[in-house]
Amino acid sequence: MSPQPHEEVLGLCTAGFAARCLHIIADLGVADHIDDAPSPIGTLAAACEVDADALGRVLRLLSAYGIFGRHPDGYRHTPSSRLLRSDHPQSLRPFARMMGLPVIWGSLTALEHSVRTGRTGLETLEPKGFWAYLQDHPAEADIFGRAMTAKSGAEIAAVLAAYDFSRFATIADIGGGRGHLLRAVLDATPAANGVLFDLPEVIHTLDVEHPRMTTTAGDFFTDAVPRADAYVLMEILHDWADDECIAILGEIRRAGGADCTLLVVEGIIPDGPADRRSCTLDAVMLTVSGGRERTADQLSTLFDRAGFELDEVITTASPMRIVEARPSPRTATATPVH
Repeated sequence: MSPQPHEEVLGLCTAGFAARCLHIIADLGVADHIDDAPSPIGTLAAACEVDADALGRVLRLLSAYGIFGRHPDGYRHTPSSRLLRSDHPQSLRPFARMMGLPVIWGSLTALEHSVRTGRTGLETLEPKGFWAYLQDHPAEADIFGRAMTAKSGAEIAAVLAAYDFSRFATIADIGGGRGHLLRAVLDATPAANGVLFDLPEVIHTLDVEHPRMTTTAGDFFTDAVPRADAYVLMEILHDWADDECIAILGEIRRAGGADCTLLVVEGIIPDGPADRRSCTLDAVMLTVSGGRERTADQLSTLFDRAGFELDEVITTASPMRIVEARPSPRTATATPVH
């Protein structure tokens, strides 16, 4: 039975409380203290050094969403709550912790500022912006990096199943973080070599063990990106406003020349009815980074201004789409903004 209109409104008005409970439970590591048998609330509270009554009330709320299950002997795991364990191979604990970071949750509370001004809510907390904030807060930057790795696990498998990288000799992952995508691509493409490009503070903390992967440290707004046959941008453009995206794409166009292939891997806002996932992420971008989720037509416009033309939008088994573009013979290479 569908919810009544007033139930839909009331439920959405208070949905943030459940989200906040999830952030806190992930940060405390509660799921790590539950094994196969139910765990008494007192045992969990002692392990996490928190109040037992308050913890029980929070877990009871989450159990209403299918995260943890209530049992006469305490709380047990559900398939969803197991994803909050640190040792789960597809653990989403880092992502839940990231969404609860003060810089992100605080930006959400300043969403009204974004709606009134069109600028980020974060600027009311950190005028220098999100990326500068992470540079100044390495512990939170580490959580962010791990969250991006955790989130992309299933998405990477879907990308590999949907796209054949074997025709490229050299593949550059631009803004590729810890290199989780590029490693998977190279493992699936034995003849290819890969170059991971990211900021020095990211690259210099990596132990690159893949024999066909090299790294280049730099900032795509101020430094040249490496030469490659294919350039992969996985959830990079959505972090930035249009002008910054054109600068990034223009630098790739300059470095890659007339024969490179551009692969933008992101969620795409559909032309039909609104999709909750993409529209929620779009609101996050609005208030945190100043970027946005885009339609295929909006991406095509960016490509055109940077010297590319959209070739194909490829569906995957995940919410990600692979948007393939090639240098446009009709458009001059965009001048990078350095």
